[in-house]
Amino acid sequence: MGYLVLRGLAAIGALFLLVWGYRMLTPEFVDVAPEHLPTEYGTHGPSRTLAAHLGVPLLEGNRVELLVNGVEIFPAMLSAIAEAEESINLLSYVYWEGEIAREFADALSAAARRGLDVRVVLDAVGAARMDSTLVEQMEEAGCEVAWFNPARWYSLARYNNRTHRKVMVVDGRIGFTGGVGIAHEWTGDAEDAAHWRDDHFRFDGPVVRYLQGAFVENWRQATGEVLTGERVFPALEPAGDVEMAVVNTGPGGATSEVGFTYWLMFHGARERIYVATPYFVPDPELELGLADAARRGLDVRLLVPNEHQDSRLVRYASRTWYHELLRAGVRLYEYQPTMMHVKAVSVDRDWAVVGSANFDSRSFEINFEIVVAVFDSVFVEELDASFEEDLRQAREITLEEVEAWSWFARARNRLTRLFREQL
Repeated sequence: MGYLVLRGLAAIGALFLLVWGYRMLTPEFVDVAPEHLPTEYGTHGPSRTLAAHLGVPLLEGNRVELLVNGVEIFPAMLSAIAEAEESINLLSYVYWEGEIAREFADALSAAARRGLDVRVVLDAVGAARMDSTLVEQMEEAGCEVAWFNPARWYSLARYNNRTHRKVMVVDGRIGFTGGVGIAHEWTGDAEDAAHWRDDHFRFDGPVVRYLQGAFVENWRQATGEVLTGERVFPALEPAGDVEMAVVNTGPGGATSEVGFTYWLMFHGARERIYVATPYFVPDPELELGLADAARRGLDVRLLVPNEHQDSRLVRYASRTWYHELLRAGVRLYEYQPTMMHVKAVSVDRDWAVVGSANFDSRSFEINFEIVVAVFDSVFVEELDASFEEDLRQAREITLEEVEAWSWFARARNRLTRLFREQL
């Protein structure tokens, strides 16, 4: 018995040293939420308020199209590649395996052989599973392929800063962003556990210049080359009547731009908040915005994955927030059919934020991300309808269910939350 006690104490000590070392090597950059809550936007409205605080332009004359699941997303992207006339710039965190990976490599290679400028930036961690023969094929065809932030002894301090952006810009005039990665998991129509549920978005109009900006920033960081000229930044005519603001974020700062955007949405909301996120591991200050809104009587709904979550650690850590959210009045749902990878937040049927960012500290503080704030009731209505359809395929979690969790489940969840900053 004494031997077992000693082994137990040794295990606890080792765990303590592990957590302590982790904290020392990866210091936590907690978002500092503003102290004074907005009571109203006044004549400026949320669009001008957001643009002014973040120092980004408010762009008029745009069009946005919601693409649901791989069955809509990939044909739209591949068609744009096939019809491209001058250039294709692709930036992705995920480029894995499957037939779709080869289809993209073939399409990009064919475009390069047609004489187009084809540039590809892949995150060195996120795309590590990619078949190297596809890279060789694209390079032989004339594509320029760059790896973002590979392991180097002289840049280890920045190794944790990944580009999580997913952007494709064609001819400098058509842009795509959202949550989709290039891999088998994103194909199909979320019909089973092997095919994920996700949204992606096509943009036309002046907003595309700033999607291109997200690409050229990471291209410059990966290659040292500064892209300029009209083939990269052509003059863009209005393509619709939607106001938008693009928020390109990177590591550092007391309050992340994405975090501030969500904070402004939650505290300025007056009726309802819909949040869909595959990874819910936020800073406490930002999570409290959801709870506070629910306590004010708003209809607050949060949709996350269930057991199909691709990261068990994230699922456990996410569950440490369930009790407080449910007690505050947030309605919490877990999507059932497959992994839910949608990243979308909407408020009051008036505006929404979509893009690559998850609702977690890594997206807020560590990664390079891109989100687009869309101020258009017609688009928000379509996005909300998609969200409500997902709720019909989700199971609502109750406070009674959470309070009945075992002590082991609670302890396990709390333990994984210690590593929240890196999940």
